[in-house]
Amino acid sequence: MVREQEYLTSRKEAKQRKRIKKLLNFDYTLLLIVIFILAFGLVMLYSTSAYAAALKRGNSIYYLKRQMFAAGLGFAGMFFSTKIDYRRWSNLVWPFYIIAIFLCVIVIFVGSTINGQSRWLSIGGIQFQPSEIGKIAVIMLLASIIDRAPKSQRTFEGSMKTLALVLPLFAVVGYNNLSTAIIIMGIAFIMVFIASPKFWYFAAAGAGAVLLVIVYISLEGYRAGRISAWLHPEDYISGTGYQTLQGLYAIGSGGLFGKGLGESMQKYIVPEAQNDMIFSIICEELGVFGAVCVILLYILLLYRLLYIAGHAKDMFGSYICIGIMAHIAIQVILNIAVVTNSIPNTGVTLPLISYGGTSVAILLTELGLALSVSKNMEFSEDDDV
Repeated sequence: MVREQEYLTSRKEAKQRKRIKKLLNFDYTLLLIVIFILAFGLVMLYSTSAYAAALKRGNSIYYLKRQMFAAGLGFAGMFFSTKIDYRRWSNLVWPFYIIAIFLCVIVIFVGSTINGQSRWLSIGGIQFQPSEIGKIAVIMLLASIIDRAPKSQRTFEGSMKTLALVLPLFAVVGYNNLSTAIIIMGIAFIMVFIASPKFWYFAAAGAGAVLLVIVYISLEGYRAGRISAWLHPEDYISGTGYQTLQGLYAIGSGGLFGKGLGESMQKYIVPEAQNDMIFSIICEELGVFGAVCVILLYILLLYRLLYIAGHAKDMFGSYICIGIMAHIAIQVILNIAVVTNSIPNTGVTLPLISYGGTSVAILLTELGLALSVSKNMEFSEDDDV
């Protein structure tokens, strides 16, 4: 009886130690960075969109309220994905991926059209973009495949087979949203590249991806028009080049420290400034200093994800974090490149800052998965948290 009592006591203490370890391992730094970027994004969103919201919707906080609602859903998703052990999702990755493809197919036929693009589904009065769900589905699928067959990723054939799994989703999403399709393929490319560090494999795959993108561009005339507007925006000032030029004017007028929060003039002129072009308004109101601070915040966010990936308990958790890191990095780079006219104009949001409910909600849920991974991190005696 005494031994049984001692056994139960030791078992209870072991469970308590495990709970304490999870609490200590939880990456509070990542959570604080995410909250700070999101809060900054809400402030900038209100500053950027108040006039347009009052003019178009009769309510200056229209966009802010919708973004806050999406953020609330995102934090609920983050809480849910943090509380559940990420390893439980391993057996559900294929059904989730198939559902994501199905939703992306459905949106082509019955999707809601906004600004001339049919990219949204409406269920129960809530609109969302299935392509955003596709991003997290690809991350989970590839993380599971790499975890279960890591050696096969070290061969050219194995790497190409893994990348080929993403092609159905790439093709469906690329039909009416090439920029998101490129992001999805970019996430897959980075994840498989890290699993198989053989450069020439990916040089060949990259060349094939470029050819595929060129084919997609040639299928739609408006995509080729965007390239012309990128090369000579001044020739398209009454059309596709107008937004680019006005965004560049905003960046140029900001100077080193900007005009001050809420003092932007270009936000009255730049079309849909609260969406893809919000970084240009950040540059105008906060200057180069503010823009650099935003970029540094993203770098800190990516560093914490990389840190969790390096200390994850298994490859599944590690590659989930790598996929999320790739997702955020690609979108930040593409958005800033578009705003500065370094690449042709595409509809890519600035993560956690641009207006976009589905993007914010899904990304917060993704980051919840990373926090779930952090709860099971392993450290050596020399590691410094």
